[in-house]
Amino acid sequence: MTAIKHALQRDIFTPNDERLLGIVNVCKAGKKKKNCFLCATVTTERPVQVKVVKVKKSDKGDFYKRQMAWELRDLTEVDAKDANKENPEFDLHFEKVYKWVASSTAEKNSFISCIWKLNQRYLRKKVEFVNVSSQLLEESVPSGESQSVTGADEDTLDDYQELNAREEQDIESMMEVCEYAISNAEAFAEKLSSELQVLDGANIQSIMASEKQVNILMQLLDEALAEVDTIEGKLSSYEEMLQSVKEQMDHISQSNRLIQLSSTNNVHLLEEIEFLVNYMDLSKGHIRALQEGDLSSPKGIEACINASEALLHCMNVALRPGHDRLLAVKQQQLLFAELRDAFARRLTNHLNNVFVHQGHDQSSSLSQHSMELMLPKHSPLHRDLLRYAKLMEWLKNTQREKYEGLMGTYVDYMTRLYEREIKDFFEVAKIKMTGTSKEGKKFGEVSVLLSLHGSSGKLTGSTSSLNKLAVQGSSSRRSQSSSLLDMGNMSASDLDVADRTKFDKIFEQVLSELEPLCLAEQDFISKFFKLQQQPVFVTKHLFGRCPLLLTTDTLCPQSKWKDTVRLMMNKIFHSIEVELNNLIALGDKIDSFNSLYMLVKMSHHVWTAENVDPASYLSTTLGNVLVTVKRNFDKCISTQIKQMEEVKISKKSKVGILPFVTGFEEFAELAETIFRNAERRGDLDKAYVKLIRAVYMNVEKVASESQKTPRDVVMMENFHHIFSTLSRLKISCLEAERREAKQKYTEHLQAYVINSLGQPLEKLNHFFEGVEARVAQGVREEEVSYQLAFNKQELRKVIKEYPGKEVKKGLDNLYKKVDKHLCEEENLLQVVWHSMQDEFICQYKHFEDLIGRCYPGSGITMDFTIQDILEYFSSIAQSH
Repeated sequence: MTAIKHALQRDIFTPNDERLLGIVNVCKAGKKKKNCFLCATVTTERPVQVKVVKVKKSDKGDFYKRQMAWELRDLTEVDAKDANKENPEFDLHFEKVYKWVASSTAEKNSFISCIWKLNQRYLRKKVEFVNVSSQLLEESVPSGESQSVTGADEDTLDDYQELNAREEQDIESMMEVCEYAISNAEAFAEKLSSELQVLDGANIQSIMASEKQVNILMQLLDEALAEVDTIEGKLSSYEEMLQSVKEQMDHISQSNRLIQLSSTNNVHLLEEIEFLVNYMDLSKGHIRALQEGDLSSPKGIEACINASEALLHCMNVALRPGHDRLLAVKQQQLLFAELRDAFARRLTNHLNNVFVHQGHDQSSSLSQHSMELMLPKHSPLHRDLLRYAKLMEWLKNTQREKYEGLMGTYVDYMTRLYEREIKDFFEVAKIKMTGTSKEGKKFGEVSVLLSLHGSSGKLTGSTSSLNKLAVQGSSSRRSQSSSLLDMGNMSASDLDVADRTKFDKIFEQVLSELEPLCLAEQDFISKFFKLQQQPVFVTKHLFGRCPLLLTTDTLCPQSKWKDTVRLMMNKIFHSIEVELNNLIALGDKIDSFNSLYMLVKMSHHVWTAENVDPASYLSTTLGNVLVTVKRNFDKCISTQIKQMEEVKISKKSKVGILPFVTGFEEFAELAETIFRNAERRGDLDKAYVKLIRAVYMNVEKVASESQKTPRDVVMMENFHHIFSTLSRLKISCLEAERREAKQKYTEHLQAYVINSLGQPLEKLNHFFEGVEARVAQGVREEEVSYQLAFNKQELRKVIKEYPGKEVKKGLDNLYKKVDKHLCEEENLLQVVWHSMQDEFICQYKHFEDLIGRCYPGSGITMDFTIQDILEYFSSIAQSH
C-alpha cells in the first residue's frame, strides 16, 4: 500500500499541488468487483481544500487516473455499519449515498480515522460519524506512539512549533560552549538532559523553601472568605426590603391597569354604539319613500332611488364580530328586510304596469305608419323607462328573482310588440317592391302576383329578337328572374332600370330602419337592466324551460353581459332574420340581378355593424343573412352560366352577336355601377372570371355548331364585341381575358379574310405555283421562261384571262358574300373589306415580283395596276 500511495502522490496529486493523507482500497457494494482507491487529500496552498478523490486503474492497467472527487465539506455522514465487529463495509453520504466495501477492516478504520482528523481540523460543520468505534475518534495521537500512515504526516505538521528569537539565541550560545554540539549530537543531548535534571532538583528545593509563605497566603484567604460571608448577609437583608417594595409596586400597577382597561372598554363601547347608530339607522324620510313614495313622478322616483340606496347601504354594512347577537341589531335587520321586500313588490308591480301602459300607447301609434316604410321609434318608451334604471340595479342586487321576472316580462312584451311592428314593416316593403296594393290582398297572394309581374316586366323583347333563341325547356312560361340571355334580348328600356333602382332604395331603407332600431334597443337593454357591470343569472323566466346560468366558471366577466344582451335581443327580434330572408327571396324572385344590389348593401351594413360591435345581435343577424344573399348571388351566376350552355342557334339565319355576349356586357355595366367602392368587390371579380370563361367556351361552341355563318365570322364578331366591352369598362381582374379576346378576334379575322378571299386569280396563282416549284427544284429564275409549260406565251395567255372588269366583278361578288356573313350591329364589314384589299394587293405584288425575277425584260404586265385595285375596292364599298 505504501508503494501505491507513493505512486499516486507522484503521478496524480503532486501535479495538482495536493498531499495524499489517507487511502483505502475499495469496491462498490453489491456489484461486480471493480477495485479502486478512495484518497483523502489536502491542497498545499491556502485556503486549504480537503477532498475525497476516487482513483482507478486505466483499462490497460499501466497507470492510474482520477475519476471523481467530492469536497469534504459536502460530506454529511460516515456510516461504518458496525462499531463492535469487524466489517469492511462503510457508507459516505454526499449529495447521495455511496456504499463501499474495503479490502480490509484495518484499511477502512485507518481511512475513517483520517477523515475524522481532517474534519476536526478544517471544517466548521462537523461530519456525523455513525457506528464508529470511539477509539478511532481521538482528538490527538500521543507523541510516543507509532502513528499510522494515514495521520503521521499531518500530526507531525501539527506538533512542530517554530522557535522564537530568544530560544534561537540560547541554543546558539549553548552550542558555542559545547564544541561537539554539532559533531556529536547524541553526547550533546545527554549533556542537556543531565543539566535539565539538575534544574528540576533546584526547582523542587525552591518550592519546599517557600512553604511558610504559602501558609500565610492561606490564612489571608480564610479572612477574605469571612468578610465575603458578612457582605452576603447584608445583601440578603437589602433584598428582603426590596421584595416588599416590589410587591407594593405590583399592586399599584395592577390597579392602574384595571382603571386603564375600564377606560378603554368604555371608549370601544362608545365607538360600537356610534357605528351601529351611524350605519344601521334609516331616516324616517327614507322609510316613508320606500313605503309610500310616488313611482310615477320624477321627484318620487328620485326619492325612492335615494331611499333604496340608503337601505342597501344599511343592509350591506359589514358588522363586527358579536353585533349579530344584539337584539337591537336583529330587530333593525328584520325591519330592513321587510322594507326591502315590500318596496321590491311595489316596484315590480309598478314596472309591470309601466310596461303594459307604454305598450298600449306604442301600439296605438302604429296606425300612422301603416303605409310608410318606417319603423316606429321607441325612444319615448326608453326615455321613460331609463328613469328606473337605478331602481332596476337595486332590484338586481337585492331581489334577483323579481329582477329576472321583470326581464322576462319585458322580453315577452317587447317580443310581441316588435314582431307585430316588424311584420307590418316588411309587408309594406314587399308591397312597395311588387307594386301591388295592400287593400284586399294578403301577403300570401304576393307569389302569384310576382309570377305575372316577372313574366310581363322582363320578357317584352321584339318577336324577331325572341326568335333568335330557343332555350331548352322554353315551352313552359318563364316566371323566373332575368338572366344574361334575357338581357341580350332586351333594349335598355326593357331592363326596367327604374324598377331595380326602386328595389335598391327600398332594400337600403329597410336595412337603414332596422339598424338604429336594433342598436337603440340593445343600448337600452344594457343600460336599463345594468348588464355592463356584473354577471347576470338568466333563468327560465326569460328563456323558457331550460335555465341558462352565466357564472364566472363558464364565461369571462367581459363577455357575460354581452351574451345575456344577445340572448334577449335574439328573443325580442327573432322575426327579423326570417323576414329579411323572405324579403331577399322576394327580391330574387322579382329579378335575380337584385342579388347584386342586396350583396353590396348587406355587406356594407354588416361591415358597419361589426365596426360598432362584432359580437352584437345586429352584426350576427346581418352576417347570417349575408350568407343567404351571397348564396343567391352565386346561384344567379350559376344560372347565367347554365343558360349559356343551353343556347341553341337557328339554322336558317346568321348568328351575329350572341345574346349572352351582349348580356355579359349589360351585366358588367350594371355590376360596375352597383359595386363601385363596394366592400365585396372580390365576389364580383370571381363572378366575372366564371362568366367570361363560360362566355368564351360557349362562343366557341356556337361557332363550331353554326351552319349558316362561318365559324371564323362568329368568333371574330363576338370576340371583337367582348374586346370592345372590356376595353371600355376597364375591369382590372379581366385584363388577361381582354388581351385574349383581342388575340382571338385578330386571329379569326385574318383566317376569315384568307379563307374568303382565297385565290381570286386562280389560274394565275396556279401558274406561279408551278414557277416556284421549278425554282425550288433547282432551276434558275432567269431560265424558268425556257420551260415549255412556263414560257412567256403561256404567261400572256393566263394574264389575258383576268382583265380588270372580270376582277372587279369577282370582287363585287366577294363583297356580297361577306355582307351576307357579317351582322350589322358589330359593323365589321369595312374592316374585313379593307383587310381583303390588303391581302389582294399582297398577292398582286407577289405576282409582279415573280414576273420581274423570272421574266426579266419581257415587258409582261398585269391587265390592272395596284391603283386599279384600290379603285375597285373603294367603288364596290361605296356602291353598297
